[in-house]
Amino acid sequence: MPTLTFKDAAGKEINTASLKGKPLLINLWATWCGPCIAELPALNKLAAGGKIRVLTVSQDSESAKAKVAAFLKARGGDALEPWLDPEGTAATQWQVGTLPASIYYDAQGREVWRINGGKDWAGAEAAALLAEQ
Repeated sequence: MPTLTFKDAAGKEINTASLKGKPLLINLWATWCGPCIAELPALNKLAAGGKIRVLTVSQDSESAKAKVAAFLKARGGDALEPWLDPEGTAATQWQVGTLPASIYYDAQGREVWRINGGKDWAGAEAAALLAEQ
């Protein structure tokens, strides 16, 4: 897993290197992205389940960073953490050109798979993908 640092609107930081030890789904999204918004409730349910850490990383611009947390909460994302990447560092690192984009890492920090575009995270296909280690 590449070492990247993200911040929330208050300036609190999280580093991907500190997230090993539990499967991790990193989801790059934006408030202006329809498919991103559509998958937020299922991602929230996945995060609330506690088996997999879901790290949502907003690709919104610097000017939009204050609204991301409220946006998540209003769209049923209470269990999702509002991390920000206004410079698009993650999208560049993972060569992402389409949002949403999701990258799944096992507990040791090894990439298992990635998906560009929206996903039904509550469906059987997603459950099978998330069972991969």
